[in-house]
Amino acid sequence: MKIPYVANPPETSTAEDAAIVARIQARRAPRPLIPLDLALLHAPPVADGWNSFLGAIRTRTSLPDDLRELAICRVAVCNKAWFEWAHHAPLAVEGGVSAAALDVVKAEALPATRPSELLSEKQWAVLRYTDEMTRHVQVKDEVFALVRAHFDDRETVEITATVSAYNCVSRFLVALDVGEKNGTGPDDVAAH
Repeated sequence: MKIPYVANPPETSTAEDAAIVARIQARRAPRPLIPLDLALLHAPPVADGWNSFLGAIRTRTSLPDDLRELAICRVAVCNKAWFEWAHHAPLAVEGGVSAAALDVVKAEALPATRPSELLSEKQWAVLRYTDEMTRHVQVKDEVFALVRAHFDDRETVEITATVSAYNCVSRFLVALDVGEKNGTGPDDVAAH
């Protein structure tokens, strides 16, 4: 990490900061705070907003686990955010994504055509969209058409928000080397 983590448990000097720490601990429970939290808590109001926003992305959308975690894992690969990968690849597997499908996700480039034995049409649409958003920001019409062929307005917004949010997360993680995973790869990091 390029700056020190805050103490764990975090020391607070105001009731407001203590409430922020309590909200973050509650979202993580029963697990402890993670290095990302301990970096963000240098700026408690930022950590609080982050916690609320990412909590909604992770737990309050209508997206099934496999689609959400595929998007997050693909963002991690595109941005070389291996701390993010280590946390979300196991969640993708728990959500029903096979190890062979994760091999596709962790490749530098997606194959030209969908590996139909590994990924559904919906999963493929999410991966293509995630790649376009992460690598180019502007999404080609044909890729957006793939998304719209499978997802309604709400789901399209939720996928877009998930990809956007985890691009923010990955850039924070990599810029500060949170979790000390820079310079590794998807096969070098242990799951949380």
